[in-house]
Amino acid sequence: MPEIKQTPVANEPASNGAGSHSNDANQSTPKERPVAPSVAPRARYAHIVGWGRHVPEKVITNHDLAQIVDTSDEWIRSRTGIAERHVAADPKETSASLAVIAARRALEVADVPASKVDLIICATTTPEYAFPATACLIQDALGASNAGAFDLSAACSGFVYALAMARGQIMAGDAEYVLVIGTETLSRIVDWTDRETCILFGDGAGAVLVAASEVPGGILAVDLGSDGSGGNTLIVPAGGSAMSTSLETVSSGMHYLKMDGKAVFRFATRVMAASTRKVLERAGYTTDEVDLVVPHQANIRIIQNSVLNQLKIPAEKVFVNLEKYGNTSTASIPIALCEAIEAGKLKPGYKVVFVGFGAGLTWAACAIDWRTPVEKQAAGWWKNTRRQATYSAAAARSMWKRAVRWVYEVLPDPETPGREPSKETPEAPVKELAGERTKE
Repeated sequence: MPEIKQTPVANEPASNGAGSHSNDANQSTPKERPVAPSVAPRARYAHIVGWGRHVPEKVITNHDLAQIVDTSDEWIRSRTGIAERHVAADPKETSASLAVIAARRALEVADVPASKVDLIICATTTPEYAFPATACLIQDALGASNAGAFDLSAACSGFVYALAMARGQIMAGDAEYVLVIGTETLSRIVDWTDRETCILFGDGAGAVLVAASEVPGGILAVDLGSDGSGGNTLIVPAGGSAMSTSLETVSSGMHYLKMDGKAVFRFATRVMAASTRKVLERAGYTTDEVDLVVPHQANIRIIQNSVLNQLKIPAEKVFVNLEKYGNTSTASIPIALCEAIEAGKLKPGYKVVFVGFGAGLTWAACAIDWRTPVEKQAAGWWKNTRRQATYSAAAARSMWKRAVRWVYEVLPDPETPGREPSKETPEAPVKELAGERTKE
């Protein structure tokens, strides 16, 4: 960073020595103020330098769903383009656990240790808890000891919203590395007796590492939008302050996702095309110059009506993988990005667009001048071993911090005479740290 010089302010008398004053008793010593640096600061750009994805092993096909609800493989495929979806069947598979694996893979691709990450942004509609933020749990599991962390809620648009936040932090000079994650376990909030919604959604996580660079390119422009008047068209009604959890809300299924499919379809086909046009204009590109579009993977008809038909972008330039995963909400774009790279659809110099829409109602798009090499670099055994040791050390550090907090809880408080230590048995935190459930 250029050094900021300090000089006396113009039209005010300069100081004539340390602690000296002018003869006028009413005139104070002039203050030195910072002036603009003589050399302009170097430009900063935000580049995606690492990427990773992870989905649960359990797969539910359309034929499986036909055994649960009144539907068929042909009916689902013709209306959505979806053939199967991955579902977090194991209780240990959560939004955080899926995200941690995807994030580790992104850091591995970038060859950047977690300790260098300055900020973690987790976009999700299915967080671990109302609070703490899922991003904080991810930070702890990664051992990203120098990172701030927060969750971002913009539904299926959330990943692109999070990229916009990462770009802003980097261009402002407040961060060098920002980890952006989209992760979902939508199977936990889907009503599996409702064929209008249960056929659409799947679980998974995708992550990218965004890095500061002086190389021109990267995330060039973003477009974010919302229309809250349509908030009720895609909603989980209960569980918040508007309708707190009760026996009535649980028994009536108000904690499940509710959707007005036709209204969402009309909204999506309009804003996907409009947002793409706007972000391309901001980046100085035309639709003919676009090399790859990675849209939110919600419904093949939405992608066809918006990106292919309205924007006239050829199908070979639009990456679609929703047949295998369904709608994974915030995770859909980063998962698709990873598969596009694996399929050889993305190369340095390509002009790329990410575009999505979601509950809120929200929409978001970003234009990227991709400069990062995509060839997978083989890591040596020593680097892999050191990386795994780092994650093991992070787990041990987390356990140690929990144990220290427990010790402070059970020890007598010297400032509170007569205070008795907690009656919790000493074995309880040990079992908790070991991942075992304790009996009450």
